[in-house]
Amino acid sequence: MSDERQTVFIIDDDPSARRGLSNIIEAAGINVETYGSGLDFLSQLQADKPGCIVLDVKMPGLSGLDLQKELMMAKREMPIIFVSGFSEIPDAALAMKRGAVDFLTKPVDRDRLLKAVSESFKLDHENRMVLTKKQIIQKRLDSLTKREYSILEHVISGMLNKQIAYELGITEITVKIHRGRVMKKMCATSLAELIHFAELVSVQPAEIEDK
Repeated sequence: MSDERQTVFIIDDDPSARRGLSNIIEAAGINVETYGSGLDFLSQLQADKPGCIVLDVKMPGLSGLDLQKELMMAKREMPIIFVSGFSEIPDAALAMKRGAVDFLTKPVDRDRLLKAVSESFKLDHENRMVLTKKQIIQKRLDSLTKREYSILEHVISGMLNKQIAYELGITEITVKIHRGRVMKKMCATSLAELIHFAELVSVQPAEIEDK
């Protein structure tokens, strides 16, 4: 669990709670940063810094749930472990629905907290792997010409070359040439892989018109 590249960001307006949580996590050899409010955290957040958040639910100003929403809207979906001084079922249900890793009641159980941190680190690593893959695929996508992009949209819709040729008013040979270039630029070895890449970067299939 002691990965120096990953950090637990503790956000709690109660200094004693921050110290207690920090002591548990640091004793396990994990790097910790503490913040007294969600706004302090946001002002110093580095988007590329790996780790997870241990977040108090009830805080003045920006609450824990508000911060979770802010991060979701900004697409900075770092795994979150919520902590609360009370067993608040509605808050817990909303937090988990939004993707929180766990919802712990203070005083937190040491083993459960460290288990949640471990799960969060794994999830963050997986999320970052997917993000890196998306960035690579997006770069390949950006290299396509306007015509190649159009061919891609039609190919992933399930259309045959002759159907694409008819739809775009070009020859089937031209479609084959552009299709080959698309496959090469996207580094796809099969149609299934090409469709998978397109889905990852949200390319919408072309709509087939009835003629």
